[in-house]
Amino acid sequence: MKTPTRHCSVRLDQAHYDRLIAIAAERGCKPSDVIRTAVHVFLTSANLLTASHRRIARICEFQQLALDIIIREQFPEYRDRIIAETDKRLEQYHGA
Repeated sequence: MKTPTRHCSVRLDQAHYDRLIAIAAERGCKPSDVIRTAVHVFLTSANLLTASHRRIARICEFQQLALDIIIREQFPEYRDRIIAETDKRLEQYHGA
């Protein structure tokens, strides 16, 4: 059984349109097939990207918490120096 579809109009600039036509010709399909595939890949990867960002954020938070605990308990005399150096690097490399 075929999945129901909905109509959607898309406007492309000339360069994207020409590239779309060329890709469809190379693949021997319609431009609409290329667009459907591109939308499917984008929407699928958006979910993976979100999951990946959450994973990276969790790892970063874990590392920050673990290092903070280690520094507070084992090297409290270095904490202020580390924070000062972090602020210095933020300014130097990120302008913040």
